[in-house]
Amino acid sequence: MGTTDTKPSLDAEHVLNSLNDGLYTVDTDRTILYWSKAAQEITGWAPEDVVGKHCRDDVLCHVDKDGHELCGEEHCPLHRAMVTRSGSTTPIIVFAQCKDGGRVPLRVSVAPVENETGDVVGGVETFRDLSDELQSIHRAQKIQALTLEADLPEDERIAFNTHYVPCDVIGGDHYAVAQLSANCYGFMMADITGHGVAAALYTMYLSSLWDAHRHLLLQPMEFCRTVDETLCRLFKGTGPFAATLCGLVDLQSNTLRLIGAGSPPPLHIRADGSFEIINCSGVPLGYMEDMPHDDVTVDLSAGDTVLMFSDGATEVSIGENDYLDTTGLMEILKTLGYPQSGVSLETVEREILKSSDRIRFDDDLTFFEMKLT
Repeated sequence: MGTTDTKPSLDAEHVLNSLNDGLYTVDTDRTILYWSKAAQEITGWAPEDVVGKHCRDDVLCHVDKDGHELCGEEHCPLHRAMVTRSGSTTPIIVFAQCKDGGRVPLRVSVAPVENETGDVVGGVETFRDLSDELQSIHRAQKIQALTLEADLPEDERIAFNTHYVPCDVIGGDHYAVAQLSANCYGFMMADITGHGVAAALYTMYLSSLWDAHRHLLLQPMEFCRTVDETLCRLFKGTGPFAATLCGLVDLQSNTLRLIGAGSPPPLHIRADGSFEIINCSGVPLGYMEDMPHDDVTVDLSAGDTVLMFSDGATEVSIGENDYLDTTGLMEILKTLGYPQSGVSLETVEREILKSSDRIRFDDDLTFFEMKLT
């Protein structure tokens, strides 16, 4: 009598426990239903320690890179995934509490779990230990910070202000301003495609280009042409580019000469509180060789404010297939009474996030503000 070969079965638990990434599932009340082998190895928490408990209980106690607690409903990525029926678009860096009381950096992804009828019945979170990688990221962060720490010019006729929030520990936005003559200031704000380490490396290169060529901003088109040519040689059509706003503010003539190269159009807020979108569009720097970049001239008056921002402030999801855009940002600013009320750019950041369906920005965010006094 012959024998019949049988293949060993591969059930879901065996598959999940073979993963190097930690994984756990919750119901809609965020009660932990499953805790994988790798989840225990990374955090020290065994299944019997956590299964049946709420993930918001005294277990992982997630905080973000800035130390903000994430376990409340408003800030919990897993809760937000279930409520919005939308998973992570990019992994999130969080710091989780281990059983021994220490914290481990994790790169986290979340997603809702639906049943056969399409109802959300829970959520799943996967995570990977980021300890080794984070050491290198922190070194890069320190180097990048040096390129952004230059003191903003002090001039009783104009005030400059910036606010930068990287999506990850490091990001791909860069800004700079410098006095070029007694009455003229040159500036640049750039957003390299993507974020994280690769984008941060390109911003450091942008910083060197700024140092070498900022004097050309007395003629903004010449500066733009020179930087564009250099970035085109560097990128060589491989994908990255720099969405940029740059220009010159002249305090003798009270004019702003501005070039837009792929960035959202900035806002001109007059002293009487009226808003105007400055239409300046063009191809991002480094995207294609020999592309023209023309400047526009804006007349300024005492009390006027010009607010520039990266697309992290406008490409913010506020619903299914819907985004805030420049008009939506303008409405938030008006509601806050900006700038007459003295509202801070940090407050603007918080209000943008409140209007979204996210608990964090999916891209780097930069504001660059000029106020004529």
